[in-house]
Amino acid sequence: MRRLAALGVAALVVVLLVVAQLVLPGVAAQRLRDQLSRSGHVLEVQVSAFPAVELLWHHADSVVVRMASYRASPAKLPGTLDQSGSVGSLRASAQSFQDGLLTLHDASLVKNGNRLIGSATVNESDLRAAAPFLQSVTPVASSGGRLTLRGTATLLGLSATVDATVSSQDGKLIVAPDLPFGGLATITVFSDPRIQVQAVSATPVPGGFAVRGTAVLR
Repeated sequence: MRRLAALGVAALVVVLLVVAQLVLPGVAAQRLRDQLSRSGHVLEVQVSAFPAVELLWHHADSVVVRMASYRASPAKLPGTLDQSGSVGSLRASAQSFQDGLLTLHDASLVKNGNRLIGSATVNESDLRAAAPFLQSVTPVASSGGRLTLRGTATLLGLSATVDATVSSQDGKLIVAPDLPFGGLATITVFSDPRIQVQAVSATPVPGGFAVRGTAVLR
């Protein structure tokens, strides 16, 4: 009798695990879709985990997200990236990604382990819409994880062309004008203790440039 009871319990456990494997990924995918729908138009969400009960502790083996559009608050973006730490592999993309005033195109984020790789296309027309005083921004050098941009701006009827270097410093992403004492005008464009920026690069494309960055989750 005890043996039959043990076999019955074992069979029940197996059935529950099979049901969880079939049901939980779909539930997790729908929950993620609902969250993302608040910020844009979702095209596809896939969530996989084995065993699927990992999802009960917010762990997943892989997540795939495709969006037509996504609007992100700069203040919330670091937290969104930090949440990906519980996902082994992440493939996320958005045809249009609006981060504050700037719109990026064909944006993607790939995560393997704690390594992040992001890429997007920046159109000069979107740059001018975000900062009307800018006339043009072009990448002129990209090596060693550093990026040099050349921008022309017009303010109060005066035009000036200035180079600026975008690089990683202590895990932060900074922009420094290539001018005497330019370090005094250094701007930190991204900083979060949970994310360490490693390198940034860019290549010209028609109407703008394609940018790529790498980082790691601490």
